[in-house]
Amino acid sequence: MEDRKVNITAVITIIALIIFVILAHVWLKLSKAFFLIAGADIAVILAVFAYLLIRGRYQRRRKLLEKKLVSEGVELRLEYSFLRKVAGVPIKFRHEELEDATDNFQALLGQGASASVFKGILSDGTSVAVKRIDGEERGEKEFRSEVAAIASVQHVNLVRLIGYSCPPGGPRFLVYEFIPNGSLNNWIFPRRETRNGVGGCLSWNLRYKVAIDLAKALSYLHHDCRSRILHLDVKPENILLDENYRAIVADFGLAKLMGKDESRVITTIRGTRGYLAPEWLLEHGISEKSDIYSYGMVLLEMIGGRRNVSVIGNGADRSKRKWQYFPKIVRDKLKEGKLIEAVDHRLLEAGGIDESQVKRLVYVALWCIQERANLRPSMAQVVEMLEGLVPVDEPPDTNMIVLDLLSIDEEDSERPEISAIGSHVDCNIPGSSASSFVISVLSGR
Repeated sequence: MEDRKVNITAVITIIALIIFVILAHVWLKLSKAFFLIAGADIAVILAVFAYLLIRGRYQRRRKLLEKKLVSEGVELRLEYSFLRKVAGVPIKFRHEELEDATDNFQALLGQGASASVFKGILSDGTSVAVKRIDGEERGEKEFRSEVAAIASVQHVNLVRLIGYSCPPGGPRFLVYEFIPNGSLNNWIFPRRETRNGVGGCLSWNLRYKVAIDLAKALSYLHHDCRSRILHLDVKPENILLDENYRAIVADFGLAKLMGKDESRVITTIRGTRGYLAPEWLLEHGISEKSDIYSYGMVLLEMIGGRRNVSVIGNGADRSKRKWQYFPKIVRDKLKEGKLIEAVDHRLLEAGGIDESQVKRLVYVALWCIQERANLRPSMAQVVEMLEGLVPVDEPPDTNMIVLDLLSIDEEDSERPEISAIGSHVDCNIPGSSASSFVISVLSGR
């Protein structure tokens, strides 16, 4: 555009000078004054031509240099991007790139309280899951927690953070590798219709393998990182399965870093109801033992193929509803020597269940959900137990007073309604008194 303006100005100047010479000739004839004016005009015209010639050569050289620099810059960016990818360093994406990758955020994979996940394909053909974190204060806190926890860790059973995007004034985005088989809840609970159509009944051998994978991931976070990382939201919905049904731990939005010299930290109650450790509900501070409790609850759900807390019957009167607590059923079946009856009935029908593995898994789960945190094993010990490297003693008998009454959400339509098959808890108790009763028993008052 600038070159065009210069050329137009030069042409207009030359034409004006020629017209001026012609008019001078008409008025002054061939006088001395005319020759002086004509000479000056010709000199100016030659100067304009010389300027255009020099400027043209300069512009050509500049364009060649710019082209060379752009080419080198592209190569450097590609090499830098490659090195970042190899090193596992997250890449910063432009918002427009994510819009193109997700077709303007059309393919919704899942949605939570403060985030939505969309499937996308990057320009290099990589399939990704793009997590959009909404909300200003909560979104910023969740974004920082997730990046701080997962950006620098590399483990085969942890989801890989590919990049992020922070457009000004808008939601924040995290770009993860895409895990094709979705979350574990679609594979252990009775199948419901899912958005991406994945799900089914996971075989016993694969469930046992998932239990080991999950234990290894949590053991790495608790013991092998520079700072201990507490996930604080371990549940089937946050455990993904890849194409080989390998467990991948995801969603670090509630994660917290903990120094190696710290034994516990105080934080507000957060996480998912039904998986919260008693010490968190009692505000005694949390540690890696809180993750271990959640892990034990997930193990029990994998064994039984059902939620740990479920409602009995479908009466409209909430005051008459009763809730079934699966860990108590498992404990009772263990005492009766009928542990196999607690296993997912779909697995029993399919056959091929190793009863010794069932017993081992139940023992580990009951150790992990001990009400006293100091009785729970570390995740490193859990891995050794599940792999058969060390014997697993029978867990101590507990009253299971903490039935996580605070976890019962009467508005939760996701909880399956089933008929009574064992121990249950009468929920016809005012919420505040129930909570006080639980706290009184655990605190020795």
